[in-house]
Amino acid sequence: MQSEVSNQMNEKIHAHLRREAGYDFKITVDELPGVTLHMDEPSPLGTSKGPSAAMVLSSAVGHCLTSSLQFCLEKSRAKVKDISTDVETSLVRNERGRWRIGGIKVNLNISVDESDKEKLQRCKALFEDFCIVTASVKEGIKVDVDLKEA
Repeated sequence: MQSEVSNQMNEKIHAHLRREAGYDFKITVDELPGVTLHMDEPSPLGTSKGPSAAMVLSSAVGHCLTSSLQFCLEKSRAKVKDISTDVETSLVRNERGRWRIGGIKVNLNISVDESDKEKLQRCKALFEDFCIVTASVKEGIKVDVDLKEA
């Protein structure tokens, strides 16, 4: 287990953002060659050609939690009939009038076979702790910014 943890701590993700027009950015990730995501800001700044950063963060939290629960249930050999997640992210202004994420509410809906209810109860106690994104957001993430002029 120690070697798994050590290896994961050294992994990195390399994302690259390139402006297409206005606030529309094309995003590629080295670890997924050939995959492109577009992000944009909603009107009046952008044209909503893609999700905003807040939308992606909201989706990332929901996806991470849902995947973590799904993984736990699969490892437990539980039969998942259905799983879906709704995420509501509130945007608020801080004391300086700047928009911030005020909170994220995640509603997971799951259906398992009756014989797997005990496995679901076990996973309910575990899955949040294994969600990389949500646990990191909850703890606060250190962000270093280096701005270089071209």
